[in-house]
Amino acid sequence: MRKLALAGFWLILMLRAALAGDPQGEWLDEHGLARIKVADCNGHIWGAIAWEKEPGGVDDHNPDVAKRSRPTLGVPILLDMKPAQGTADKWEGNIYNPENGKTYSAHIQLTTPTKLEVKGCVLKYLCGGETWTRYVEPAPAPGTMAPKAAPAKQPAPAGAKAAAKGGVIAAPANPNAEFCAAVQAAK
Repeated sequence: MRKLALAGFWLILMLRAALAGDPQGEWLDEHGLARIKVADCNGHIWGAIAWEKEPGGVDDHNPDVAKRSRPTLGVPILLDMKPAQGTADKWEGNIYNPENGKTYSAHIQLTTPTKLEVKGCVLKYLCGGETWTRYVEPAPAPGTMAPKAAPAKQPAPAGAKAAAKGGVIAAPANPNAEFCAAVQAAK
C-alpha cells in the first residue's frame, strides 16, 4: 500500500511538471467587463483587451496625451511579464490600468488551469488584484448546429520548395508574431 501511495505521489509530481501552466489564451476579468488575450512573445507574456462588454471605450486617462483618443479595445495591459524566479506558473512585469491611466508593478499566477490571479502593486506593499477566468467559447445550444466553415486552403509549409530542392527549411513562424508586434508597438 505504501509503495502504491508513493508511486501515486511521484506520478502527480511528474504530471504537474509536465503540465506546467500556460497562461496563453483569453481571460475574462473578474467583473465580466472585458476579455484579455494573453500570448507568449519570445518568452515574455503580453496581454491586450480583446473584447469589451460595453464597446466603444476610450483610453482617455492615458498619461500620453496622444493616446487619449485611442479605443481601449486592443490596448496592452499585461506588459512584458517574465517568468518569476523559483515559482512555477508565475510571471512578473507591469500592468496598465486604462481606468486611471496608471502602470503598476505586477505579477500574474495560474492558481488552476482556469484561474489567473492578477495583482498590481504600488511601492511593492500596497497591492490589489483580482482573479480572471479562462474564457472558453460557448458550445452551440442543444439541438442546433454550428455553421460549417468552409475548409481553409492550406498553403505549402514555409520552405517546402527549398526543402524539395535540398535547401534548408526555415523554422515555423511564431503564431503570436502579429499580436506581439501590435501590443509592443501600442504600449
